[in-house]
Amino acid sequence: MPTYEKILLKNMEQPGYTGSLSDYRKTGGYMALEKVLKGIAPAEVIDTIKRSGLRGRGGAGFPTGVKWSFIPKDHPGPKYLCCNADESEPGTFKDRQLIENDPHQMLEGITIACYAIGAQTAYVYIRGEFFLGAKIIQGAIDELYQAQLLGKKILGSNFNLDIYVHRGAGAYICGEETALLESIEGKRGKPRTKPPFPATHGLYQKPTVVNNVETLSNVPHIINRGPEWFAAIGTAKSTGTRIFSVSGPVNRPGNYEVPLGITFREMIEEHAGGMKEGKRLKAIIPGGASASFFTSEHLDVKMDFESVAAAGSMLGSGGVTVMDDETCMVAATLNLLEFFHHESCGKCTPCREGSAWLLQILRRIEGGEGRREDLAQLEQLSHRIEGMTICAFGDAEVAPILSTLKHFRAEYEAHIDEKHCPFRPNLALAMAVP
Repeated sequence: MPTYEKILLKNMEQPGYTGSLSDYRKTGGYMALEKVLKGIAPAEVIDTIKRSGLRGRGGAGFPTGVKWSFIPKDHPGPKYLCCNADESEPGTFKDRQLIENDPHQMLEGITIACYAIGAQTAYVYIRGEFFLGAKIIQGAIDELYQAQLLGKKILGSNFNLDIYVHRGAGAYICGEETALLESIEGKRGKPRTKPPFPATHGLYQKPTVVNNVETLSNVPHIINRGPEWFAAIGTAKSTGTRIFSVSGPVNRPGNYEVPLGITFREMIEEHAGGMKEGKRLKAIIPGGASASFFTSEHLDVKMDFESVAAAGSMLGSGGVTVMDDETCMVAATLNLLEFFHHESCGKCTPCREGSAWLLQILRRIEGGEGRREDLAQLEQLSHRIEGMTICAFGDAEVAPILSTLKHFRAEYEAHIDEKHCPFRPNLALAMAVP
């Protein structure tokens, strides 16, 4: 199995490492914070992150330094930073590992980011189900206050910062940055219309940066080792390492930190140990449930933002779900649509109403009562949702449908012609189709 230098998972793989402040400082923790507070201007920090090429690790892959630079420098009032620790994308579990095993890495990144943008208040927004993670983050924050690494005049500087943990209620939509902001404000988690953007009208209508856990965890390492070091890892436009969450019928499911740009073949066959005995790879979801499906023909696509997009999907949250030849692609799509329909916030009519129609058709096909015209109806409805919603949720819910119709249309046709699921022939008897 190829080995690469790990950046974010390195500490937690050391014997006896607990993730405490004392353990983190033994690895060089908070040296980056001390470095910036004692000699690097905020604008220089932003420029350093820009030159590193670091892109958001939460889904969209937007350049982090560029996002920070959008914050108005002359704004007289408060500014905020929100760390998105919601991680509600099915098949993704990397941020959870970072939070539970090395929380100070993220917290140091938050502190440096706040210094760079001029924020004195930060929130870690974590989904309600991550009870252990919330407890660990709060404990780490308490350690920082006791060590005077949070609060007033941090490390003898004029920089002040308070960090708060905000637990969500477990809504998938709150992974979208503006819905997250609404939730922190005590409102229902529904996306805002943009513009205006959070950089000028974010939390409490003040300038705000929202970054993902993995994104912020990279910041101390870039400050310590330099932007050139980070930019030399990965590809020219997708720099650094990325943690991919691999699940499915592989021999070694789990989180793998690798340079951006390795192929799906290397990830699945080398790092994840290949398919389990007797299993043959049929499909891959390359970037969480909202990414379009790939097939075995995409194994040599490189795992970087540009290559995956050029192949017709997205790197997204980094959740790589592997499916074998015993998986019914109609059932897999139906399962995802059940999730998306349930998690729709209901703000946009195409998403709210369209997901229900799509779900009804998919249930009918999987239950053996489908019609040939249903396939055209699925495509037509999907295209009327795609690009027509305030946030990207609408695109996410139709991606599984459009990609499976493209790559596995014959399975849909078999369901309709044979009047049952070829993989689960007795399913029709158990399904109640409305």
